[in-house]
Amino acid sequence: MTDWSLDRYCAEILAQTDQLCSLAEDGELTARVPTCPGWNFGQLLRHVGGTHRWADTVVRTRATEPVPDTLVNEVFHYDDKDPAALRDWLAEGARRLTDALTEAGPDARVWTVVPDRPITFWARRMLHETVVHRADAAWTVGVPYTLDAAVARDGFEEWLGFGQVPEAYATEEGRKPLLGPGRGLRFEPSHGPAAGWFVDLTGDAPTWTRDGTHDGTHDDGGTAAVTVRGPLSDLLLLVYGRPVRDRLRVTGDSALLGLWLERTGFWIE
Repeated sequence: MTDWSLDRYCAEILAQTDQLCSLAEDGELTARVPTCPGWNFGQLLRHVGGTHRWADTVVRTRATEPVPDTLVNEVFHYDDKDPAALRDWLAEGARRLTDALTEAGPDARVWTVVPDRPITFWARRMLHETVVHRADAAWTVGVPYTLDAAVARDGFEEWLGFGQVPEAYATEEGRKPLLGPGRGLRFEPSHGPAAGWFVDLTGDAPTWTRDGTHDGTHDDGGTAAVTVRGPLSDLLLLVYGRPVRDRLRVTGDSALLGLWLERTGFWIE
């Protein structure tokens, strides 16, 4: 769950898209995206804009069943030549999405990828889709990537929520079990006074809590088998499989961390 309002998410979607559009001013649309193999920069922007338009369709039509995601994945037939036109198209999609979300209001119910979630699910999901792909764009054009701490925290907690979906932890034949005795993960921001998170994998399903301890021990007495410490933005990018591992300090059972990352990423496979 999130304590952010729908309006706050909409404002952040527009702000992040504006920053992404600004990066497009400095990049060649044909440049390869190192963190998204097979895509060029123009196709990355098409993916983000297509994702915005997909979510806009869900919200605007008040869909109760899955909507085809053609706009999200079929980017390879684009061969954009005009950066200004592509930036305008990207910005327009973000505005259409936020207008649709605002018009629907926080009490509207539509189909969501994770069942039975409020409409803020789509606002949150589209914000962090944009946030992570802005990092891909920054890598592509060779500029530093910065992210507001509050946005990074919310994005990380969204991921922790995905880790509580049964597909992330169910034991299936041929797959290593995620849950078990002594299995806990701690994620610790390296900057600022903000609390980190403890993920408890010892029960029947994963749970997570915000955790202010700094000695590997959870507030409720559990012990972390692995601790990951680093900047908030890098903790977020880690779970999305971006190449930030060398900027993080990992102590303890790194194999458990790898398994948790693999299993919680089921929804983007």
